[in-house]
Amino acid sequence: MVLVVTLVVLVVVALSLFWAVRAHNGLVRRRHQVEAASAQIDVHLKRRHDLIPDLIETVKGCAAHESGTLDAVVQARQQAVSANGAGAGQRAQAENELSARLSRLFAVAEAYPDLKASQNFGAQQSELADTEDKIAYARQLLNNAVQTYNTSLQTVPTNIVAGLGSFTPAEYFEARGEERGNISVQF
Repeated sequence: MVLVVTLVVLVVVALSLFWAVRAHNGLVRRRHQVEAASAQIDVHLKRRHDLIPDLIETVKGCAAHESGTLDAVVQARQQAVSANGAGAGQRAQAENELSARLSRLFAVAEAYPDLKASQNFGAQQSELADTEDKIAYARQLLNNAVQTYNTSLQTVPTNIVAGLGSFTPAEYFEARGEERGNISVQF
């Protein structure tokens, strides 16, 4: 009888340990998915940041007296680049500000026929629009990964393992309020 009870206890303990290890590994896997998705956004944001100086130079050539708008884009780009190591919320805020400034730049560019007719400017707009699409897709992937991870952290019984480990909720990469509109690139 003691042997049967001992075996049952050992089986329950073994199953509990097996489940705890699986739950921990699942949380680690989901956390890495969030990190990978965040890194993918960083790749696209860096590309976006690299495209902007060339765009600024092209606009300067045709619309030099629009320096206020150009300076605002340069400043927003610098803030976005410096927010790279920050949390998702701060990065999103800086990137949304950059999007708003770029939108104003494109609105100003509409007033200059020479600039609109420039093949270089058109190619840069197209490349930036393609990059914006990639950023939007990468944001969606990140937010899906964050949702899955955060749900796992809060779901019983996985939350027990999360509480014992070093698992903390991840931040969504989102636009707030009036920043939710995308920049529109027109040709």
